[in-house]
Amino acid sequence: MHSNEEGRIVDFINEKMAMVEVRGVKFPVHFDQIDFPYFKRFSEKKLVPAKKEKKYIDDVKREKYVPVEKVVDGVWLTMLPVFANDEFGDELVDRLKIHLVNRTTQPYHFTYLLNLAGKNNFELKNVILPFQDFYIHDMDFENVNDSPAFEFEFSLTEPSKKKAEYFESILKLKPKQLFNKIQEIKEKNQPTFSFNIFKEYPDKVVPDYVDTSKLSAKGYKVYNAKEARQHLEAARSVVDLHAEKLTDEWQKMDNFEILTLQLKTFEKFYDLAIAHVQPSLTVVHGLGSGKLKDEIHEILKTKREVKSFVNQYDSRFGYGATEIFFQY
Repeated sequence: MHSNEEGRIVDFINEKMAMVEVRGVKFPVHFDQIDFPYFKRFSEKKLVPAKKEKKYIDDVKREKYVPVEKVVDGVWLTMLPVFANDEFGDELVDRLKIHLVNRTTQPYHFTYLLNLAGKNNFELKNVILPFQDFYIHDMDFENVNDSPAFEFEFSLTEPSKKKAEYFESILKLKPKQLFNKIQEIKEKNQPTFSFNIFKEYPDKVVPDYVDTSKLSAKGYKVYNAKEARQHLEAARSVVDLHAEKLTDEWQKMDNFEILTLQLKTFEKFYDLAIAHVQPSLTVVHGLGSGKLKDEIHEILKTKREVKSFVNQYDSRFGYGATEIFFQY
């Protein structure tokens, strides 16, 4: 009773004492210091709790399955910044892991093209399934200074008469945009940031039928579309965009007006070159500040018919011309 331990009586010494064994140790005690343990076992909490009954996986009640509703909000380009420490211990972005995320119910064929400084850097063709996160590649963070352009072309894996044959999209990012995005996710403690490419795959555009009989009755000339090329203005293989070649009033115009006229002229002869199925077109933009050349190059990056373009030395124009090659 003094030590609250249990043992057994192994011998009676006399009428007042007994020999008790506790965990292999024997010692004499008085009868008034020991008692039967049964009442204590049933009336008091045990010092060492009884072992819990084992439960097996088959005995565990199954939780009711609650399906998680998937969010359908389009196709996204997602970037995961990978950080590293420089020699001073400062945390810097080393590279970006590029993912294509499909949060729609439709699978797509896709072509991905990364352009850096106007040149093809990486290309990939594959299929992305519904609600799939597709890893594309890593891009070194230093390349954000090379005006990265992420170009996509999507098409349905199972074509539909009601849907467009293909869908093109181009995402051009500036360094400041990426810096702001990275700072934002660091503040919010988020791992990635995303850009939406499209929310819904577009429907097929059905051209409206034009009744030309009324136009003919009013004296307008109506041509057969198959013969339209012969009624177009002649195309040129070389287009000189110097202001003095375009207008006699160029000295009265400001820089913005001159640039607008030059770009309109470029668009005109670009369209004529396509209409006449020319293999190439040379655009003379001169050197100057380079603004006109940059604007033309940005436009060419968005044109599906352009196979490639190059701004290299030419004995006729020096470095002041860009040669465009078409694909049909």
